[in-house]
Amino acid sequence: MDKFMIEGGAKLYGSVKAQSAKNSVLPLLAASILTDKKVVIRETPAISDVVCMAQILRELGAEVWFRGEDIVIESARASCHKLSSSLTKELRSSVFMLGSLLTRFHRAVISYPGGCDIGLRPIDLHLNALKRLGVSISEREGYILCQCDKLHGADISLDFPSVGATENVMLAAVMAEGTTCLTGAAKEPEIVDLQKFLNRMGAKVAGAGTDVITIEGVKELGSVTFKPVKDRIEAGTFLIACAICGGEIEVTGVRGENIGLLLHKLRENGCKIQVKNDKIRIESNTRLKCNRRIETMPFPGFPTDLQAQATALNCGAEGGALVVENLFETRFKYVPELQKMGADIEVKGRSAFVRGVPRLHGASITAGDLRGGAALVLAALGAEGSSQVLDLSHVDRGYYDFEGKLKALGANIQRVRV
Repeated sequence: MDKFMIEGGAKLYGSVKAQSAKNSVLPLLAASILTDKKVVIRETPAISDVVCMAQILRELGAEVWFRGEDIVIESARASCHKLSSSLTKELRSSVFMLGSLLTRFHRAVISYPGGCDIGLRPIDLHLNALKRLGVSISEREGYILCQCDKLHGADISLDFPSVGATENVMLAAVMAEGTTCLTGAAKEPEIVDLQKFLNRMGAKVAGAGTDVITIEGVKELGSVTFKPVKDRIEAGTFLIACAICGGEIEVTGVRGENIGLLLHKLRENGCKIQVKNDKIRIESNTRLKCNRRIETMPFPGFPTDLQAQATALNCGAEGGALVVENLFETRFKYVPELQKMGADIEVKGRSAFVRGVPRLHGASITAGDLRGGAALVLAALGAEGSSQVLDLSHVDRGYYDFEGKLKALGANIQRVRV
């Protein structure tokens, strides 16, 4: 188990390039088994979630390997429709495999998916949508068993714009007989990326980025080489790091409209923001003011995956902030770790009230989930004194060479093998 040793107080300067989006790469990997032709996903970060998804594909019979920064998938020999519980319990995104497996094999067996412990994430929306496409579903001994004679198009309406359910419908309907119309769809940029990927394989998908997506089934899909969208959450994490630490950095690869509400909140804090094409520059050289209210919402609202980092920012700002988490009911589990550093936070249900203190102090803290772990790293970078952040396995799920990129910007951070 690794840990970060951090000496707080260094300002950040320079430029950092965002990696390809974890939340795009994972469904693209799931989609790769829709064809028996070669698939190449370019500039793929070797984060642990990607490595885990690659191993899932291998267990299905696909050949998967990294070629430089790219990942290559040959799934012609894929023949297994059952996912082992050891891997699916590690990776929430394994649920995307349901739609792909049903398209490829007309059957799928998967244990309930895992991932970060940030609250209940039921997959009823996924399963109910798949039933509309002709899938029969049963449960036995912790496994979900899905099968169908054939998939057929249907009109499907989601009660909530779930990203995963939207992507599963796209993957299951892409070669179904007839046309599927999905209303209430999620609008995230990663949904648009999946549409582009599928269409370059020969699919007929339209409407991604709106709340209505239509999928006209095709007979087969072909080879594709694809470069995913850059990671708006990683980009936002670095922007918040600079806001906390002070200094001036440029994040490249992410368009401002993909994190528009974060940029608005950073300006509200007192940061100077400049956006030009896919370059975002932030300057933070005075004590920041708290955001009066941050409320997580589906895209284009404030991302739940940046809530913890924004809370860490407000801990050292002037005034008070109300943070409301609408998507996951236990996403404040990182708060006791911030309190060890002197943060003044009161949590009630899905809301946290933050009273800014002049400065946090160093402490020994433990990352309990991916984004909460990132928030602790940022808080330690801006704190007075030394900190150690334990259990980096969660952070490594979503950030590749996190410490290397931060060190290049001037942060005093070291990874140590325990």
